[in-house]
Amino acid sequence: MPSHRIARRALPGLAAAILTGAILASAPSWAQAPNAVRVRATIDAVAGDSVTLTTRAGDKMIVDLTPSTTVVEIVPIKLEDIKPGSFIGSAAMPQADGSQKALEVHVFPESMRGTGEGHRPFDLQPQSTMTNGTVGSVTGTTSRTLTVTYQGGEKTIDVPPNTPVVTYEPGTRALLTPGAHVILMGTKAEDGKITATRISVGKGGMVPPM
Repeated sequence: MPSHRIARRALPGLAAAILTGAILASAPSWAQAPNAVRVRATIDAVAGDSVTLTTRAGDKMIVDLTPSTTVVEIVPIKLEDIKPGSFIGSAAMPQADGSQKALEVHVFPESMRGTGEGHRPFDLQPQSTMTNGTVGSVTGTTSRTLTVTYQGGEKTIDVPPNTPVVTYEPGTRALLTPGAHVILMGTKAEDGKITATRISVGKGGMVPPM
C-alpha cells in the first residue's frame, strides 16, 4: 500500500490512540505510570463489554472495554513501501558495529509523524530496542539499510528481506473475535481490574510483530 494512501486513510481518533500507546510503551512512562498495562495476547471470548484473553506467556485475564476503547488494525505492507521521509518505528537488536537489526518495522500514517520519537529499550526480546524516527537514506535491494534520525540522534537499521513490515488502519469492535491476536494497552486499577484504552488487532489472524 503506497504511503500516501496510508496517510489519507488515517483518522484523528487513530492518531490519538496510537499516541497513547506510544506513551505507555516508552520506558520513562512505565516508570512514572505503574498502572499502565501492555499485553500481547490472543482473544478467547468476547462478551458484552469485556474480552477474555490468553497472553503469550499463557496467563488468562479478563479486560473491560469502554465506549472510548479504540480498536486499530495492524496491516502488512511491503518492504519497498518504506521511503525516505517515512516516519517509522522499529523493534531491533543492537549489533556489534553499533547498527540495529530490525525485528519488525511499523510505518506510521502521516498524521502520526513524531509519535514516540527517540531510541529506547524495548521488551520484544531481551536486549531489544525501539527506534522511532524519520527515514533518511534507503539503500539495498533484497534487504534495506535505513538511516533513521530522531531528535538528538541517528541510528542505522538493517532490515532483512523477511522482516515483518506493517502499518496501522482504523478498526472496529467487529475485529475482536476469538482467535484474533492483539496488543492491548490499558490501565490497571487498585483492585486489579484492567480497562483497555486501545486494542491493536493483527489482520486476518496475523500475530502483531511488535
